[in-house]
Amino acid sequence: MNVLIIGSGGREHSLAWAIAKSPVISHLYCSPGNGGIEKVADCIDLNFQDHKEIIRFCQSTNITFVIIGPEDPLVNGLADDLRQAGIKVFGPSKAASALEGSKGFTKDLCRKYDIPTANYARFDNPGHARSYVERHPLPIVIKADGLAAGKGVTIAMSRDEANEAIDDCFGGRFGQAGAEVVIEECLVGEEASFFVLTDGETILPLATAQDHKRAFDGDKGPNTGGMGAYSPAPVMTGAMCRRTLDEIVKPTIEAMNELGIPFQGVLYAGLMITEEGPKLIEYNVRFGDPECQVLMLRLKSDILPALIATNDKTLDHIELEWRQQTALTVVMAARGYPGAYEKGSLITGLEGLERPEVQVFHAGTLRDDEGIKANGGRVLNITALGDTVREARDLAYDTIEQINWPEGFNRNDIGWRAIKGEENAA
Repeated sequence: MNVLIIGSGGREHSLAWAIAKSPVISHLYCSPGNGGIEKVADCIDLNFQDHKEIIRFCQSTNITFVIIGPEDPLVNGLADDLRQAGIKVFGPSKAASALEGSKGFTKDLCRKYDIPTANYARFDNPGHARSYVERHPLPIVIKADGLAAGKGVTIAMSRDEANEAIDDCFGGRFGQAGAEVVIEECLVGEEASFFVLTDGETILPLATAQDHKRAFDGDKGPNTGGMGAYSPAPVMTGAMCRRTLDEIVKPTIEAMNELGIPFQGVLYAGLMITEEGPKLIEYNVRFGDPECQVLMLRLKSDILPALIATNDKTLDHIELEWRQQTALTVVMAARGYPGAYEKGSLITGLEGLERPEVQVFHAGTLRDDEGIKANGGRVLNITALGDTVREARDLAYDTIEQINWPEGFNRNDIGWRAIKGEENAA
């Protein structure tokens, strides 16, 4: 079969890498792709905001299945238009994508269906929001309601910081995404990520993961899209996974069905594991990035039939097998990220690095006559597999030592919490 992947990041490269190995693949395309995806798929330049253009391409090249990687085209209804054109899709409808597209929608759903999450309030007026902050304890969390490219969340340690975040939202920093604000209590605990595939009825749990959002070592600096991740997450024991499934994920899928907007695709629950148990921080309606990279390296089964089954409502026939080892990925980013950064710097030393236990997934690169160049903020994902977190970590950093990119930087402590746990258990 011919398959099209929409997206250009490390998530899409890891999916393309995994799907290219499937025996049912005839031809794999990716739009727009990147310098690494070019090795496993034909990269084409389509405007994913122009749904008719994508449909025409699918029809002219006999694409029978489209995998939508990023959240923007999902929230904008690309999956709906493709399905209406008779093309199978991995990804939820526009209505169901509100689980990520509107934090307020998700919080209201949690309140209505008793799904554990942080206490919150919603505001469309900055004065009312600031007044709420004055009456509640610090730290406090300020969130733009809509999609803000991972930059619309502030954990405010002072009221001045909270009010500045409120002003940023209503002042237009995040465009329409900040027209409404959600203010939450700050949950205390350990963060983790829990992934499931669902066809709206059957729920198939995937692996767990944990990522590092802060830019610098010691979990310091500004929040980013993620500077590294590892899987599995030690905090997600069998009992904690069962609680997450029973208390959070299953009630959500049932609620969406009750609301008449069934969810089909991957549901990614960002969790805080508190003293009381798992609580939902937020939902994403697509694979995480860089979490997808570690999931794909651990997955032994062919992922493609499972993705198709979410569309066909046949997920009850799917089983997936996972490697018991730990996968860990380290993000190499352009200096200045997540603030201003320069594009176009040359990256060398990438040849010959990949082997069964190490993959270099490209997140923001392009390939020209000179070679591979940086073309984004997060640029490379150095991903390794090991029997322990420390072993995977050491293999990833040993690989980074062979890459020559003076204009890049990375954190040097990815996996530190899990490694500390291994040492304490030894």
